[in-house]
Amino acid sequence: MDRISKENYYLDIAETVLERATCLRRIFGAIIVKNDEIIATGYNGAPRGRVNCVDLGYCSREALQVPRGERYELCRSVHAEANAIISAARRDMVEGTLYLVGRNVQTGELLGDATSCSMCRRMVVNAGLARVVIRRTRTEFEVIPVSRWIAEDDTVPCS
Repeated sequence: MDRISKENYYLDIAETVLERATCLRRIFGAIIVKNDEIIATGYNGAPRGRVNCVDLGYCSREALQVPRGERYELCRSVHAEANAIISAARRDMVEGTLYLVGRNVQTGELLGDATSCSMCRRMVVNAGLARVVIRRTRTEFEVIPVSRWIAEDDTVPCS
């Protein structure tokens, strides 16, 4: 019997989590795992008590024609990684792994270029996570050591 890898097992769970997402552009699911136990899950959607984009029927960033990867402060959603981190205690996440899967809402295709935004990367670093595993295809994934994100500090220099 062929068994899937642990990485794809957890990525499959993260992919199920993204089905709760409420974004109209790109949906994401994330789970945090430590010692083979799921610590928390998260998907992208509006903060508790606020109206989701799917319920409004429009995306504010799309309406403003904001390019992908820019002006996240205009987005109504809390990102999947952030929601997973918010749902867990730091002591439970330290040295754990975050699994992330993204899908295009219009096409349903996996996002082979998915990655965490700079704000989520900062949260991943501060949460003490050791690795981020991102699904690229149905069976392929990329393992990113969080130490790389620390070394590649993306902070905009002040003038």
